[in-house]
This record gives sequence, C-alpha cells and structure tokens, in this order.
Amino acid sequence: MLTLSKHYSAASMSIDNTFSDTALSLTLAFELRQKARLKTRLDNGQEVGLFLPRGIILRGGDIVQAETDETVRIIAADEAVSTLKSSDPLLLSRCCYHLGNRHVPIEIQPTFARYLQDHVLDEMVVAFGIELIHELAPFEPESGAYHSSHAH
Repeated sequence: MLTLSKHYSAASMSIDNTFSDTALSLTLAFELRQKARLKTRLDNGQEVGLFLPRGIILRGGDIVQAETDETVRIIAADEAVSTLKSSDPLLLSRCCYHLGNRHVPIEIQPTFARYLQDHVLDEMVVAFGIELIHELAPFEPESGAYHSSHAH
C-alpha cells in the first residue's frame, strides 16, 4: 500500500510546474478531504493510505506525496450541491450571512455560492428570492476564520 504523508497546497504555491509529471489522481468528496488518516483507493484502483498532519483540508489540485516520491493529484469529487446565483451581490451576501449563521460549510465565489444540498436550507434561500440550482459539482467551502490557510 502506498503511504501518502506530504502535502503541497495548490493555493500556496505553483505546483503545476513542480509536479507536472503527476499521473496518479485521487478523487474525494469534501467530507473525506478533511481526514488526516484515511485508507482509500486511487482513481486507478491502487490502495493508498493518507497520513497527513491534522487540520489539513485537501483541495482540488493539491498534491500529496509518498516517501517513495510518487505524487498524487487531489481531485474534488462532484457532489450534490445547491448553487445560489443572483445578479444582486447584496442579496447573495445576505444569503451567505444567514447560511454562515447556521454554521453551514459554504463555498463563496464572485458569481455564486454553494453548499451541500439540504431541503431546509433550500427553502430558506428561495424565500429570499434567490435563484437556486441543484447540481453535481465539486464542493470547495471556505476554511473558516481560524483555519491556518484560506481556501482560495
């Protein structure tokens, strides 16, 4: 079993040039990208174990490396998400505020916000008059104010 214990963040360095020869990949949902210890399989079926420092959240594009120097690119899996869109930035901000007030992990981008599908939250944001789309898409929520590195 390949043991992956080093982490290189796509957000903090230009890893594309450093690890351009990375052929192996590991697709994980957000819930699993938060785990420091995980036994799983690469996209090619090879068994691997993650042994990372606690507190790391793997993001799509990150690289994890084995002691044997083999590298693996992390891919954020498509998940059932609710995507909020509005041409009114204030309305979108208000929805993000209310979702955050409920401690909901939320991905915030310039033109949309996204959270894991939840019918109760969906009803709340629709009541604000926001456009809601159910889709399968990668989920990259904010790390939180006290996390050691920002999500984007």
